[in-house]
Amino acid sequence: MVKSAGGVPIRWRIFSFLFGFGFLAYVQQKTITVAAEQMMPALHLSQLQIGWLEDAFVWGYALFQLPGGIIGQRLGARRTFVIIGITALLATVATPIAPEFFSGSGLFMALLGIQLLLGFSQGAIFPISAGVFEAWFPPRRWSFVQGLQTMGLGLGAALTPPLIAYLMQRFGWQRGLLWASLLAPGLIGLWAWYGRNTPREHPSISAEEVAEIGNAPQVHTTISVRQMLGLLGNRNVVLLFVSYMCMNYTFYLLSNWVFLYLVQERHFSSLESGFLSMAPPLAAALGAGAGGLLTGVLVQRCGARWGYRLVPLVAMPAAALFLWFAVNASNPYLAVAVLATCFGSVELTEGAFWGGAMTVGQGDTMAVCGFMNTGGNLGGIISIPIVAYFSGLHEWHTAFIIGIAFALVSAAAWLGIGIASPAEAAAPPLAREAPAY
Repeated sequence: MVKSAGGVPIRWRIFSFLFGFGFLAYVQQKTITVAAEQMMPALHLSQLQIGWLEDAFVWGYALFQLPGGIIGQRLGARRTFVIIGITALLATVATPIAPEFFSGSGLFMALLGIQLLLGFSQGAIFPISAGVFEAWFPPRRWSFVQGLQTMGLGLGAALTPPLIAYLMQRFGWQRGLLWASLLAPGLIGLWAWYGRNTPREHPSISAEEVAEIGNAPQVHTTISVRQMLGLLGNRNVVLLFVSYMCMNYTFYLLSNWVFLYLVQERHFSSLESGFLSMAPPLAAALGAGAGGLLTGVLVQRCGARWGYRLVPLVAMPAAALFLWFAVNASNPYLAVAVLATCFGSVELTEGAFWGGAMTVGQGDTMAVCGFMNTGGNLGGIISIPIVAYFSGLHEWHTAFIIGIAFALVSAAAWLGIGIASPAEAAAPPLAREAPAY
């Protein structure tokens, strides 16, 4: 491996920024879920209203996936990350400040708008990250780096409950959220200074590292209506959309609701739940990294079609089984352990989804990944009101059973996905058909 003068290849330094943006995104996203315990009585909000606030974020996040990917292709990752990072920071700070200016229904509408803006600002993060990985890493590493970045999400989700629970107990929920927002400015500033769109733009990269990375597909800075229709009609792209949507029902169930589930259904204290709810996202983080590595190995040994399929075909049915055990476990600590195992199984699939989408979408990776992740967040849009409704009735069992069904459908969709290898997929994805079976 070629190393820079400082000993770390430039591409892995670029990766560390994207890892950081993924970590930060989940800290920003999940604060309101944990803060809800104090926000509801302080602001006179119901649990269903908290669900609508979370849904507003997911709507904004989902709606900006494809537009964000297209904007990223046009403006470049360096500039776009600065713009969306600053916007997300402003939205994060606005949440605890809003009660100082609004009350009643006006406050609820303001919080809805803030969560929508936060969703818009973060919608482009992962489609654009995929385009950066396409430019900075060889194809054999795509699944691995996608899995590693997803670890950043899992670590952010794992650390958020105890961090916010501690800050709320120490400072109250408003000042606690303001303290948590201080993580963002340094990362944004450093990226603006050091980040680049492609290896050849970076002043510190060596010719040897550029050669090791290889020639990335030329990014399509414009996408016509005809190309868009081709993207939406591509069988692999559509099935990735459907499968990722179903997987993300289970993902959002585990990601957004474990803290309240442990408090309400398993009767842990708030602080204890904050620490116990770290277990599922930590397992998810480990699963994402391991799944990305495993998928990369399988693609090299079994070819792209089965290499990308195998992990989801095994992991999602396993997740459904673990979800069934968790909801029926009589011991609450066993339930936490099984939920963690379930979340790890779900996140084993991230490398397959994102690496597969990058292989399909060469040159249009940001747009293709944005479309797939629109489906993923549609799963969240579906799940949040359903889980909020049933949890409000203390019928958590029903919400979990629905998650089992979505996990099984996600696995089944992979039987129809046939991804060609990068060498076979050299043509632009919007102009080619899915391979025959």
